[in-house]
Amino acid sequence: MSKTLPILAAIGPNETKSLDSNGLRANFLLGDIYQTDELNLVYTHYDRLIAGVAAPAGKTLALDTFENLKMENFLDRREIGIINVGGDGKVTANGQTYELSRLDCLYAGKGAKDITFAAVSPENPPVFFLLSSPAHQEYPVTFMKGNDASPMTIGSSATANERTVYKYIYNDGIQSCQLVMGLTRLMEGSVWNTMPAHVHDRRSEIYFYFDVPAEHGVMHFMGEPQQTRHMVLKNFQAIASPSWSIHSGCGTSNYSFIWGMGGENKEYTDMDVCPITSLI
Repeated sequence: MSKTLPILAAIGPNETKSLDSNGLRANFLLGDIYQTDELNLVYTHYDRLIAGVAAPAGKTLALDTFENLKMENFLDRREIGIINVGGDGKVTANGQTYELSRLDCLYAGKGAKDITFAAVSPENPPVFFLLSSPAHQEYPVTFMKGNDASPMTIGSSATANERTVYKYIYNDGIQSCQLVMGLTRLMEGSVWNTMPAHVHDRRSEIYFYFDVPAEHGVMHFMGEPQQTRHMVLKNFQAIASPSWSIHSGCGTSNYSFIWGMGGENKEYTDMDVCPITSLI
């Protein structure tokens, strides 16, 4: 693992208006964070969120600290949410091992140590998405099965956005300092997520797309409501969404994505909706 975290600097809406597709990808995409038997993270200047992937197969991966964090341990002043979107895996925290099947979540609070990731079977390895935010209060390590994450089906096949939302870390779920985290799975035949779109003036967000077939992609929309831009994202790619930007996607097939936030509160419903008629 590199001893220095790559940094995604924050830019504003005025700078974003002039970017082409390559510029958008350079400033908002988190890069090639999925690599087998590697743990890759990116430090963003959006609410100081750190996000990435641990993809163990034949190796056990450790969440070490980084030089530019100036901390002895990664979670000395941070908390982290971990969701598995691959095969069965194991996560160790504070000397205890937790078995995470697909869509299971583990939260580790400020002060937790010795975080490691391993596969149960190298032939069907796990894919752990990691999201970390600054923390100023300690909360215990907490495990949640996917079926216990209050799955809720919303939307409609008539509007191509029938989907099931899983909520893990928020006010009524796993307790955290400021981290919010969950995922959404679209039904077959549905391709739109989070439409009508919205912004979070009080939080920044990161999307991590998965279950995207190799021959398909997701058109991720971002930008101010009246200045939208888009990028084509593939499987296991993540994108940062500043508080001033919408975040929505339309796929060429159904897919899934993890959503995670850090900011002023943990209210799941804290969003400012942008009606379709306002996206002009």
